[in-house]
Amino acid sequence: MTPAELSRAVVRAVRSAVEEEVLPAPVPERAAVERTRPGGTGDYASNVALRLARAANRPPREVAEILRERLAGTPGLAAVEVTGPGFLNFTLDASTGEQVVRELLDRGVVRSDALAVPAPAPDALARLGHDAAVWALLLPAPDAELLAQHERNPLFRVRYAHSRTRALHRNAADLGFSATYENGHGTTTDERGTTSSEHGTATGHGTTTDAPELFALLGGYPVELEAAVRLDAPERLARHLVAVADAFLRFHDTTNVLPLGDEKPSAAHRSRLAVAEATGTVLAGGLSQLGISAPDHL
Repeated sequence: MTPAELSRAVVRAVRSAVEEEVLPAPVPERAAVERTRPGGTGDYASNVALRLARAANRPPREVAEILRERLAGTPGLAAVEVTGPGFLNFTLDASTGEQVVRELLDRGVVRSDALAVPAPAPDALARLGHDAAVWALLLPAPDAELLAQHERNPLFRVRYAHSRTRALHRNAADLGFSATYENGHGTTTDERGTTSSEHGTATGHGTTTDAPELFALLGGYPVELEAAVRLDAPERLARHLVAVADAFLRFHDTTNVLPLGDEKPSAAHRSRLAVAEATGTVLAGGLSQLGISAPDHL
């Protein structure tokens, strides 16, 4: 379940409660769904119950419980909890990560023409160059840090993570395999044109890549982009890209994405490569939205 699908599921739950005359409130066109804040529960949260409570003349937690009952058992949701004054918290099931990766590989990243990035001043352009000058407007830092090709520089980490995804793609091609697939039933084609039909997609039912933090951040990209546009806060998207990059680099450093030594490419390697390529899609798309380049080599 993607964040957009989760929002639609919440609206359906509201509509169901209203039609059953359990909840006397207007049905919203959309329900805001955001990544859970640090210390929160689950993967996503919604304040829809708090927003409906006044119209329904019910306590927010009671409204949230009404909606929780109707959301329980929704495909793609492992758990729905009510926390605090009436927040709905959602934990996605493992298949959601695979769905996110498939959609990113098939359709690319969500884009918006409405996100405006402030133009850097001429003196900042002269000191830092275009990309660092733009980034400095979003997440200010000392000039020395913005120009450092070092992990202390968040912009460097984002661009480095993107370049690593591209390097993995090139190296996999040299080894004769790729993360592409021909259909949703798991038929994959390698660089030599050899087709295999393993159970699962390139993200691998049966060879599922365990990267819940990264999956959640990749799936949350459309939510963060929408929020950045709605709130006129491009820095929010920049912070999300840093989180994606950091999660990917942890995944990269602890997982053998490519075969080692004489090891042959397997479904697990295709699965991990698919995650890497989906990450590269998000990082490149997000940097482009901010007006910053995403080089293949660093």
